Amino acid sequence: MLNQGLGSWIHKRRVKSQGHTAIIEGENSLDYPELAARIDKLAQALSGLGVVKGTRVAYLGNNHSAFLETLFACGSIGAIFVPLNTRLTARELNYALNDSGSLVLINPTSLAELAADAAVDSPVVHHLEVSDTPGADSGYEQALAAAAAEHRDIAVNHDDAAIILYTSGTTGRPKGAVLTHGNMIWNSLNVIVDYDVTSASKALMIAPMFHVASLGMGALPILLKGGTLVLQDRFEPAAVLAAVQRHAITSLSGVPTTYQMLAEHPDWASTDISSLQMLTCGGSAVPMRVLEAYEERGLGFSGGYGMTETAPGATSLQAEYSRAKAGSAGLPHFFTDIKVVDPSGRELPAGEAGEILISGPNVIKEYWQLPEASAEAFAEGNWLRSGDLGYRDEEGFLYISDRLKDMIISGGENIYPAEVEQAIMELESVSSVAVIGVPDDTWGEVPRAVVVPVEGKKISETEIKEHLTGRLAKYKIPRTVVLADDFPRTASGKIRKADLRSTYGGANPRSANSHGTSQPGTSSEGQ
Repeated sequence: MLNQGLGSWIHKRRVKSQGHTAIIEGENSLDYPELAARIDKLAQALSGLGVVKGTRVAYLGNNHSAFLETLFACGSIGAIFVPLNTRLTARELNYALNDSGSLVLINPTSLAELAADAAVDSPVVHHLEVSDTPGADSGYEQALAAAAAEHRDIAVNHDDAAIILYTSGTTGRPKGAVLTHGNMIWNSLNVIVDYDVTSASKALMIAPMFHVASLGMGALPILLKGGTLVLQDRFEPAAVLAAVQRHAITSLSGVPTTYQMLAEHPDWASTDISSLQMLTCGGSAVPMRVLEAYEERGLGFSGGYGMTETAPGATSLQAEYSRAKAGSAGLPHFFTDIKVVDPSGRELPAGEAGEILISGPNVIKEYWQLPEASAEAFAEGNWLRSGDLGYRDEEGFLYISDRLKDMIISGGENIYPAEVEQAIMELESVSSVAVIGVPDDTWGEVPRAVVVPVEGKKISETEIKEHLTGRLAKYKIPRTVVLADDFPRTASGKIRKADLRSTYGGANPRSANSHGTSQPGTSSEGQ
């Protein structure tokens, strides 16, 4: 075949896995031949809309069979898939559509208004709407019905772009990470090798596939091996437990909050979860009380470390090491290398902390149309600068000690302070602002804004939150606001965020006044 990328996968599986179920969605299911036929029809329909190799096709929606059909249809004709986060505002989505130059936008009916608002003054020419009920009549289904189920074998190689995934920008603007076919293939091989994925694997997809962790660590490796995906468009503990029992699910992926909510649900004790073999958890360490709740049921957690730019796996920690190597991100994935270096680039010995560098065929080569940012992202040519500090122990296990980029991980969502800070600085009453992460029992950590008002002016938490509403996704809006007189700074004028966290990073850095209005040096708790 000419196509050496993702677009050939399901076409090959239509024979190799004939009779095997590929996707289960509610009461509907698709076996591999059925899925392959739908992908071929969609590829034909997209071609009829002017989509050719290199054209960007955006998808705005939660987990749905159409998401995967669009991904593989794009892959089969060499187009580039642009998955969009449904939690973003229309303004944020519009930026991604314009930056990527997406010609087509596909979305479910439930997000029609958001999609329409996002597409205003964008390059989108064609808009296909999918029914929230799989297979029900819609513009998307009509387009498939009118197309021929004829597979097109377009030349696609490992270096060709497959996906553009937008990451919250450390400089205030999101960057489009260009994931090639080779990146996704090698990441899938890493997962298959390190987590023993088989054709009998059944993964319950509860985390949204527009996140690279769910797509790269969950969906794609399962489909590459000919396993089964059970899709749920949102996380509901009762529905998850029911699906695990009904479909004999073998693997789950989530963040600590996910597993905590499952273990605390009334159905937890009575649900048959004996089919589960692998639980993977990302975002932050699993709290001991959650670990113990699953160990009582004979289960352990696998963890790891990675980022969008590594498609996303860099390291993996097997379940058998969850206690012996507590706090570790694990060993490098099978086809990936990591090293820890000092500021001069010298590799550091075990126990010494430095910046984590990552190399391998799963690592991106560039950001979309950002040559300078792409060049700055790498050291020594092919070593990705993670921006994270860490160290390795004598056996090579990696430990993350801090984030150079100050990224906040809240409930599995990445929040970059610079983006939030830039939006807050639009307010005339704000002189300076710094956003930090603070501990939260439910989400791991949530953003807190420390604000210095312009001399002689007042600013309140309510004003700040109202300003951000509609500009930023809800999870990015600071949960709390602290007003300060000034910031601790370096000699060059940079804010010392470590000192800022020490002063304002606790659960109650200052006491709010009785009226709940923030004053300099006080905090006002958000909702």
